Amino acid sequence: MSVPRRLGRRFIQLYAGLALYGASSALLVEAGLGLEPWNVLHQGLAELTGLTIGVVSIVVGAAVLLLWIPLRQRPGLGTVSNVFVVGLAMDGTLALVPDPHTLTVRVPLLLAGIVLNGAATGLYIAASFGPGPRDGLMTGLHRRTGRSIRLLRTGIEVAVVVTGFLLGGTVGVGTVLYAVSIGPLAQLFLRVFAVPQAPGRSTVVAGTTPQGAILRS
Repeated sequence: MSVPRRLGRRFIQLYAGLALYGASSALLVEAGLGLEPWNVLHQGLAELTGLTIGVVSIVVGAAVLLLWIPLRQRPGLGTVSNVFVVGLAMDGTLALVPDPHTLTVRVPLLLAGIVLNGAATGLYIAASFGPGPRDGLMTGLHRRTGRSIRLLRTGIEVAVVVTGFLLGGTVGVGTVLYAVSIGPLAQLFLRVFAVPQAPGRSTVVAGTTPQGAILRS
């Protein structure tokens, strides 16, 4: 694959993946059976502030990105795009999808949201334009503290889930199902959407995301 075509494919994967991530997260919100960890916090803060969950996601993402400064993390195009595109796509999808009222609709929405979230994760991470702000926070803390990514990820996500739940965020079977399935799904779709390697690296790439840190920010 030529360099221009490869770069074009990566741009498409980045923005398609981020938009799909926001849309799939909105499906989990509509299902009402439990959200992914960070969106439990976003939903709780949305209940507290009256803002939409997408706007809260953008504000929290920007705040987390500021924490990269003392960690000496370098954001890429994908990092900054992640902050805005996911939140906008989430709010847009929520405005278009009607509220489901029965489990026969909510359960398929939950399952579709989780699978599409895994596909979205594979798309945007394989594009290699830099990690999302929350993933970068964990990898930055890993480098600064020497603690394992698994330990840091678990500690941070338990904290955001508990805080979000106390603020009114939705925790349920979907939260558990997401936690146990998103890793294998993301690994699968990373292989599916892998971009062929080319000599040299783009100046807009901030570095690859360690596979141990997978899951959106």
